[in-house]
Amino acid sequence: MGSGKSALGRQLAILLHTAFVDLDEMFEKRYRISIYDFFATYGEDHFRKAERELLLETAVMENTLISTGGGTPCFYDNMKFITSHGISVYLRMTTEELAGRLKNLRRKRPLLRNIEAVGLEPWIKEQLQTREGFYLQATHIFYPLAESLEDLVLKLK
Repeated sequence: MGSGKSALGRQLAILLHTAFVDLDEMFEKRYRISIYDFFATYGEDHFRKAERELLLETAVMENTLISTGGGTPCFYDNMKFITSHGISVYLRMTTEELAGRLKNLRRKRPLLRNIEAVGLEPWIKEQLQTREGFYLQATHIFYPLAESLEDLVLKLK
């Protein structure tokens, strides 16, 4: 969350001359509700199940770069699915870098809805400790604040 998956994904798709799909946008279009409101109304469990179904639909997409939510790889066997159906990239950032990017977006992110500013870094650190085992299964690790997209394109070719 906050690493720039959607923005970088769009730019990378252009450089790779491929289609781009944002799984979060696909979700909101399909269910006609924001993820924030879906979380508030139905809870995370229902969201993760619906998200999983959408992820499975991407298996038939060819020559397409897909941006997932930050939690997507961490539920069910999603990371196994992702790595078995294409090349995956982990956009790796530090707790401090992510906190700096997310501090003004807390109220717009369902998982950050009730996190106060002083609790943001500890929360991010805990999330990274929980999630990084999944993220490190990615085909490539990319440091968006230290590497250029052109560097990533070269890694992917």
